[in-house]
Amino acid sequence: MSEVNDSIMTEFGQLLEGLRNDGDSFTIELPLDWLQGRTAYGGLSAALCLEATTRSFQSLPPLRSAHFSFVGPAVGVLRVKADIVRQGKSTVFTRAEIVGEMGVAAHASFCFGMSRAAEYSYLSVPMPAALEPENYPEYFIWDNRPNFMRHFEGKLVAGARPNTAAAQPEMTVWLRHRDQNVDGGLVALLALADALPPAVFVLFQEPVPISTVTWSVDFIDEAPVNAEGWWLVKSAAESACNGFSTQNITIWAPDGRPALSARQNVAVFGEPSLIEKWA
Repeated sequence: MSEVNDSIMTEFGQLLEGLRNDGDSFTIELPLDWLQGRTAYGGLSAALCLEATTRSFQSLPPLRSAHFSFVGPAVGVLRVKADIVRQGKSTVFTRAEIVGEMGVAAHASFCFGMSRAAEYSYLSVPMPAALEPENYPEYFIWDNRPNFMRHFEGKLVAGARPNTAAAQPEMTVWLRHRDQNVDGGLVALLALADALPPAVFVLFQEPVPISTVTWSVDFIDEAPVNAEGWWLVKSAAESACNGFSTQNITIWAPDGRPALSARQNVAVFGEPSLIEKWA
């Protein structure tokens, strides 16, 4: 990982400004401080796909769900292109693709849907008990963490940090962008939703290479704007075997409203014996 000088970091808003219209697509060259190793981390690739989509099509309904496949490294100058797959009376399905110097880096599919009047209402996504963020220790304190993590502030509410060989591979963390001018909308939230390392990292004593394969996100709140900046994020691994780990991620606003629920499949290039100690 290339070292980055904190004094020349690119804020998230500046990063999005660097996504330039280029005919029927958008291009961007990512600054070093937004990389995970030599590539964009999954949350940033997802956010760029969504940003390109909303810029390309102005009158979309609220975003309901998204699916991302991370095919290869997002390296060099990236080109992001978005298209409408089908537009119906109440839903719009779109797709986006990121292509870098090494070919296709990511595929995205989005479902946007209008609200409907309904007599039913049910919600069962209770937020974990948590005090205000200032009551908890810093989360991002370990050495050699990826460059992009410098752009996020975290407070560890429960669970454990990576590489602590803890018994349960889960963590609950207050998270926010360090860029205080972030608008708090969906693109910023999507970037933040993948800012934590995979929960399976908790089981290891030393860092191991990982790569997110797929990521599915369901948006519970159709307009999850949060002026306070802080979001409570719970990430928990549910399986780890055969070189892959599955995990669930849920995010709440400070007032307890659930914003999104996600599921992720991660390739783990580590020693299998270290992740077989829990059932």
